[in-house]
Amino acid sequence: MAALTIAQDPAADQVLSEDPFALLVGMLLDQQFPMERAFAGPAKILERFGTLDPAEVAAADPEPFADLCATPPAIHRYGRSMAGRVQALAAVVRDEYAGDASTLWSTASTGAELVTRIRALPGFGDQKARIFAALLGKQLGVRPDGWEDACGAYAEAGSFRSVADVVDPESLQKVRDFKKAAKAAAKAKA
Repeated sequence: MAALTIAQDPAADQVLSEDPFALLVGMLLDQQFPMERAFAGPAKILERFGTLDPAEVAAADPEPFADLCATPPAIHRYGRSMAGRVQALAAVVRDEYAGDASTLWSTASTGAELVTRIRALPGFGDQKARIFAALLGKQLGVRPDGWEDACGAYAEAGSFRSVADVVDPESLQKVRDFKKAAKAAAKAKA
């Protein structure tokens, strides 16, 4: 995998860059929480739990796992509930992708199939699925036929709409600015 700089922390970004399941978990956590802190969550789980192996995460006792996810600094604002989502995601990766998260994208023959697979994951809706597919395409070179159409605007070069475009502190700020402007425009319409 390529070297990612989403968490803006070398150790956390190394975990994201080396472990496909970590990247998937980071995307899961990226909601109602600062993006770079969400993507630092997998490194916290690894440090506290000792592994990000989907089979072990899925099989963990839910209460102690939730405790380690909620311990400050928590993996998310809602650390305990997100711990359950992480375990549900791990179970799907274990059961449907033989424990290898990268199989989810490496075996997709089209962009539409890739987005459909991602959307089927616990905690992933349509928008999050398209953003994650765009991240895979833009930063990891995962580009099955039609990936740009399947991702929509998130695939546009230089759009700075989402985590798919974060490669350094400047691009992170551009994405924040885009989201802020979009939120203000939506509020003005309402």
